[in-house]
Amino acid sequence: MKIHEYQAKQILARYNVRIPRGEVAYTKEEARQVAERIGGTVVVKAQIHAGGRGKAGGVKLAKSADEAAELAGNMLGMNLVTIQTGPEGRKVQKVLIEEGLDIRKELYLGIVIDRQTGKPVFMASASGGMDIEEVAAKHPELILREHIEPGIGLQAFQARRLAFGLGLAPELINDSVQFMISLYEAFEDTDASLAEINPFLVTGDNKVYALDAKMNFDDNALYRHKDIKELRDLNEEDPLEIEASKFGLNYIKLDGNVACMVNGAGLAMATMDIIKIAGGSPANFLDVGGGASAEQVKNAFRILLSDKNVKAVLINIFGGIMRCDVVASGVVDAAKATGIKVPVVVRLEGTNVEQGQDILRNSGLNFIVADGMKDAAEKVVEAAKGSK
Repeated sequence: MKIHEYQAKQILARYNVRIPRGEVAYTKEEARQVAERIGGTVVVKAQIHAGGRGKAGGVKLAKSADEAAELAGNMLGMNLVTIQTGPEGRKVQKVLIEEGLDIRKELYLGIVIDRQTGKPVFMASASGGMDIEEVAAKHPELILREHIEPGIGLQAFQARRLAFGLGLAPELINDSVQFMISLYEAFEDTDASLAEINPFLVTGDNKVYALDAKMNFDDNALYRHKDIKELRDLNEEDPLEIEASKFGLNYIKLDGNVACMVNGAGLAMATMDIIKIAGGSPANFLDVGGGASAEQVKNAFRILLSDKNVKAVLINIFGGIMRCDVVASGVVDAAKATGIKVPVVVRLEGTNVEQGQDILRNSGLNFIVADGMKDAAEKVVEAAKGSK
């Protein structure tokens, strides 16, 4: 789950991570009032779940409350397109008004889970304030890393090594070490999957700040954090993804026209790959899970067909825990309920596969039964080309 910058900063502040003074505003007049309370130069920052806002015009400097109100008025309601939103962009519905700081140096701090080691890794770079992905790709040697033992946490000597590696002045080392330790405590306590400060700022008066903050959380741990779960902003999520989450379905909308319904994340990824190899483009990632019911399958099918870009559907199920006849029954019920008009290719293997195929053949509906993944991918791509 993602949250907004201002929400991430509120969480970090509870752990004594230094942040600029600021408040969120939903209207032009609220922005003026916040700017007046802060006083002096302020920064107006669009709040959307995407990076690259500054380059897209979503971060502006205002020297007065009137200017802040004017900038906020222009941002609110605009469709902000950044490198992370895609061409469709995101509608700005709130802005963060923050005090302007005397910027001396912009650095980078970030914590993620290293999948190879199964441990959190604390990253730091002197190349802050820019796309860290570009730095990692072109100059990986500029990113410092410290792997953290989960049962021990970030140690002071590790934080000091990072601080010295960033080239910080001696008088900033202790403050930076405490900043990093506090950041890791926030990451660990909240079951975060990402905590990123970009830029990690050094000001002219020798203080360090989280000038920007981004936090993502492990969905599987949200039951432990009801306060964080309440921060979810449904306006920032795709409506179909929200609908899928109500039924325990793992669904992510993509840009293609071949809908996929698969059980198991690995098989889902392989299905998307083989569709691409066959010359098609997947419209979604959808994992119905290993033990989905006929009702879940029916809802999954309905959600797939709600995407107006879908020209054909590929159902690829390996029946282990999940029986092929249960899947087939759910698909038939859903097809009849939705009055489907696009071709449906089905590949079933595993438990009760013969019963499942019989259900499809006797349904009275025009399903295309495939023999293996390659055959399924080729047939669904061809069907999508011929569908209007």
